[in-house]
Amino acid sequence: MQTISRRSIVRGAAMTAAAVTIAKPYLAFGQAAGPFTQPPLPYKEDALAPSISAQTVGLHYGKHHKAYFDNLNKFTAGTPYAAMKLEEVMKASAGKPEDARIFNNAGQAWNHILYWDQFKPGGAKTPSGKLAAAIDKDLGGFQAMKDKLTEASVGVFGSGWGWLVQDGDKLTIMSTPGGDNPVAKGKRALLGIDVWEHAYYLDYQNRRPDHVKAVLDTLVNWDYVRDRMA
Repeated sequence: MQTISRRSIVRGAAMTAAAVTIAKPYLAFGQAAGPFTQPPLPYKEDALAPSISAQTVGLHYGKHHKAYFDNLNKFTAGTPYAAMKLEEVMKASAGKPEDARIFNNAGQAWNHILYWDQFKPGGAKTPSGKLAAAIDKDLGGFQAMKDKLTEASVGVFGSGWGWLVQDGDKLTIMSTPGGDNPVAKGKRALLGIDVWEHAYYLDYQNRRPDHVKAVLDTLVNWDYVRDRMA
């Protein structure tokens, strides 16, 4: 994957994000060893409005997501983690209290790559193919799956994430606190709902359920979710 400087990322996000085309954006999960670089936002900052405003996207991507990469590079400098890929850092630091700040920032850097890439203005609004079949089999259908994922996401105490996960040959719903994620637990994350307040408070204040519903009903590209299945 081409190395992109932090300066060019910020400039590109502000001026030319719409021109960036990434055929397989989730390849960024396995990006080369540090310094770790934040992938470009794959659409304009206003592309997710009105469900997520341009102001929220700008702050969320340009400040919060960027900070996770900045902190990760700072905390891993001079350690064995600096020679690892992003996903390897996350897995290797999981469960180690002495490396909690590395894990949290690696997890949040990874989580947000998935978060931005799973959205697509005009993307597929319903599951198809093997994803639709698995949702019917394991979760009782599309609406039942959305209801369960909404419940898991809204029910997170404090900050965290709700997830649609592939665990072996079965789809499940789970939630994680803070920067944790299913990958650190040996599962495959297909879809992530960010319920940190910075993801929605400017647009929805304390109405977390409205944020989750808007994301699931209007923004998720279900073809992307399907293509993440093993």
